[in-house]
Amino acid sequence: MPLCAIVTGSSSGIGRAVAHRLAADGFALLLADVQRDPLTGGATTDELIKRAGGAGEFVAADVSSRDDCERLVALAVERYGGLHVLVNNAAIAGAHSKPFLQTNDEDWDRIMAVNLRGPYMLCQVAIKQMLSQPLRGDTRGRIVNITSQHGMVASPGHFVYAVSKGGLVQMTRQIAVEHARDGIMCNAVAPGKIVTGTPGDLSRDEASLAYVKSRTPFPRLGEPTDVASAVAFLASDAATYISGINLMVDGGWMAY
Repeated sequence: MPLCAIVTGSSSGIGRAVAHRLAADGFALLLADVQRDPLTGGATTDELIKRAGGAGEFVAADVSSRDDCERLVALAVERYGGLHVLVNNAAIAGAHSKPFLQTNDEDWDRIMAVNLRGPYMLCQVAIKQMLSQPLRGDTRGRIVNITSQHGMVASPGHFVYAVSKGGLVQMTRQIAVEHARDGIMCNAVAPGKIVTGTPGDLSRDEASLAYVKSRTPFPRLGEPTDVASAVAFLASDAATYISGINLMVDGGWMAY
């Protein structure tokens, strides 16, 4: 029976690329999202995975719901006997992401519910399951949180989003330290400027695109597959003795 991985926010963008890569690496995927159709159109993620010979099942789930988080993990156990990898990718910004003084309580609650409370609940449910599983080498399960470069530096105009990602970076460290001796590996991947084609993609604005290119040392902008490669490494048995890191995938932006 294949190892099972849950990827949230897997219908579009980075989550879609991560799911496709993990399926290619042999994982059976539970593809969690609030909608099945990708924001950019085209075939769904589960369809792409199945066409390539992989195992992928779409599961309608809202990570801000504890019931949905528990249902996701229970489904992993029912289908595959356990949960081996959790990738917390689901996140929102959009109209709720504003400058500090323009942010209201609804903006705060909406973004935090998905970007921080969701990973907290899903990690909690997942770890409880992982603790019941036998060791595979040094680990019982692996968690990869998708943070952001804006969890490391300020993002003017996007107050709650940046704070939520900073909180997810610290959550990664807390879980790594509290559960390393239990065989739980918890790491994060922090994307920089990644061209996804989805709404909010900076590359859609000419001025923003010029700034990002001038600020990124690498000679091109990032692609979802760049992030997927980093996640695949941290989700694999090749990532030994690595826990609590926030791996930047930003073309050298943070080194600038």
